Amino acid sequence: PEEPPPHPLPASCQSSLFLSLGVPGRRRPTTLYPWRRAPALSRVRRAWVIPPISVSENHKRLPYPLVQIKSDKQQLGSVIYSIQGPGVDEEPRGVFSIDKFTGKVFLNAMLDREKTDRFRLRAFALDLGGSTLEDPTDLEIVVVDQNDNRPAFLQEAFTGRVLEGAVPGTYVTRAEATDADDPETDNAALRFSILQQGSPELFSIDELTGEIRTVQVGLDREVVAVYNLTLQVADMSGDGLTATASAIITLDDINDNAPEFTRDEFFMEATEAVSGVDVGRLEVEDRDLPGSPNWVARFTILEGDPDGQFTIRTDPKTNEGVLSIVKALDYESCEHYELKVSVQNEAPLQAAALRAERGQAKVRVHVQDTNEPPVFQENPLRTSLAEGAPPGTLVATFSARDPDTEQLQRLSYSKDYDPEDWLQVDAATGRIQTQRVLSPASPFLKGGWYRAIVLAQDDASQPRTATGTLSIEILEVNDHAPMLAPLPPGSLCSEPHQGPGLLLGATDEDLPPHGAPFHFQLSPRLPELGGNWSLSQVNVSHARLRPRHHVPEGLHRLSLLLRDSGQPPQQREQPLNVTVCRCGQDGVCLPGAAALLAGGTGLSLGALVIVLASALLLLVLVLLVALRARFRKQSRGKGLLHGPQDDLRDNVLNYDEQGGGEEDQDAYDISQLRHPTALSLPLGPPPLRRDAPQGRLHPQPPRVLPTSPLDIANFINDGLEAADSDPSVPPYDTALIYDYEGDGSVAGTLSSILSSQGDEDQDYDYLRDWGPRFARLADMYGHPWDHRAREGLSPGALLPRHRGRTA
Repeated sequence: PEEPPPHPLPASCQSSLFLSLGVPGRRRPTTLYPWRRAPALSRVRRAWVIPPISVSENHKRLPYPLVQIKSDKQQLGSVIYSIQGPGVDEEPRGVFSIDKFTGKVFLNAMLDREKTDRFRLRAFALDLGGSTLEDPTDLEIVVVDQNDNRPAFLQEAFTGRVLEGAVPGTYVTRAEATDADDPETDNAALRFSILQQGSPELFSIDELTGEIRTVQVGLDREVVAVYNLTLQVADMSGDGLTATASAIITLDDINDNAPEFTRDEFFMEATEAVSGVDVGRLEVEDRDLPGSPNWVARFTILEGDPDGQFTIRTDPKTNEGVLSIVKALDYESCEHYELKVSVQNEAPLQAAALRAERGQAKVRVHVQDTNEPPVFQENPLRTSLAEGAPPGTLVATFSARDPDTEQLQRLSYSKDYDPEDWLQVDAATGRIQTQRVLSPASPFLKGGWYRAIVLAQDDASQPRTATGTLSIEILEVNDHAPMLAPLPPGSLCSEPHQGPGLLLGATDEDLPPHGAPFHFQLSPRLPELGGNWSLSQVNVSHARLRPRHHVPEGLHRLSLLLRDSGQPPQQREQPLNVTVCRCGQDGVCLPGAAALLAGGTGLSLGALVIVLASALLLLVLVLLVALRARFRKQSRGKGLLHGPQDDLRDNVLNYDEQGGGEEDQDAYDISQLRHPTALSLPLGPPPLRRDAPQGRLHPQPPRVLPTSPLDIANFINDGLEAADSDPSVPPYDTALIYDYEGDGSVAGTLSSILSSQGDEDQDYDYLRDWGPRFARLADMYGHPWDHRAREGLSPGALLPRHRGRTA
């Protein structure tokens, strides 16, 4: 790359590209690489390759020619040159330009290496027709750095800490700085130094790394607590541009100063018979950091307090020792105290520290005499007393003493709290006794204890009073016998292996230990009970009763003996009624019907006798009624059955029995009397009645209707006997309720007993010829009703309300 000679180029070099550098003011510009010398008599043919071009940043003579490119493929003036890339047609635009005919490249603006350190452009060579003469090639422009940026510290002030008394070479902190110039040049070669640190010089800084360290001994926080250093950094290896910052170094405290009392001896006064009060303060001084463990003082009583009556705590604000009393002082025992006290720091003292001259001091305490309150010898006083103690019973002597032995004073006693007013206190001696019987149900008995408060007072000009607590335990006395507890009703199975037995429980009004466990026993007075019954203990309050063998069903009366566990024990004999029943396989009593099917009624002997007697009496009454009815029927058959011989069977009615109304379906079927032939024509097997024996249910032969009125009585008797034998209806002696006539009549107003057949079809006037009883029937069912209207009676008013038979 050199400027072409003025003579014509050889034909062999016409296709080469020449590059030359132009510098204003010089006729022959220097080449890009001046150390390369070309032969003097010939040119070197170059390819279309352009080496990097260097240009200094901040160049002020503009425009400045950088380079000239030429192509040897065309004659001068027939080639058009152009460049493209950043600084030309890309941002930042207008930095570079090229003369399109000469190929000279110019710098048009100042460069800043810190923004852009190099530019890469593309160079083109075209003929006048726009055809490419050379392949496009890269043109690289390198910006040469200048020292145009000062170094800068990363912080305005660097902080560091180091213990006072640190050895030389101890690391403290590190200063850091940067430079925007090229780090590969001296423009960014930084050096650190300390401009100012005072005297003596205790710190140094490494010029390359910026580390700050101690250089000698003598760091004392109590002399200088904080050091302020001025630091400097310079580029060009210390000869270029500079910047400054500060370094603040704080010395951390160590316990290199022992605490000391401000005086050798302290004087204080204290009042006797008080505790928890402050007596005085012990002043100390310490040069170490206030509030740190190296400064906080701790006090110790070395001598003069064998009973531990004093203590010293530290005031966190003033670091003073506060002397206080933890146990009350007694003037009569000791009037003066001389304490020996020492002080140390909370943190251990450094070995190199000087020993304190006043690490110990004496404290003299004078005790002031005062009138002290009496003191009970035993407080609280606990005693016991049996319940129900009579009036005048001694409880205790609650006495006190006066600690003021040098003063002659008398003590008096009184009650302060006695809610039941149960106690009496002797004012001179403190002797306490009861003045009435204390009720066990008193609400002031808490867990069996009664609490009272007694006062003792001296007779000084300013009397003092002491309070004593008296706790009396009321001892339980076994004064109640146990008794059976009420249990849910239950029954025992008659067989010993069936059912759970009968669970018995006991209670006692006495408190433990005079109550449970209870002892259950069958009464010794009745030794036969032990042969039939057994008692087994279940727990401390329950036992189980079982039969030893089969026992009859019914009510059994037993007698139990209950005994508690008191001393002495109390016992009570108590009767017990037990119901025994027949049980099923599951051990549960069978109901009544099931008991009958099982073969027994479950009645006791007395109940069975009553039932049998009632049945016998009922049987006798039935026989008497039957005999009377038989006699009356015979007399009727002789003198009453006269008159018309028409069909009287449907008209002979007996109203001694009235059914349960129209809803009663269990009365006798009158159709059997009206149509006896129907008795022999059953439509199916009749239902059986439970009380009808099977042997009596023989088929009855058909009966012939009576042919004369004289046979009516026998006919009726036969019909009654057939009705009694009918298993589908209740027997004659069945108890029926006749005052209930149903919920309502479905037939309307009663006109006749056979209302369904109509009264107009029957003529009952001939019944008057049969006698007085049939005359009443004729009055009831005959056509004329005027006699009943005159008497104010309804047709149903003459129906009797007693048991009888309908014929």
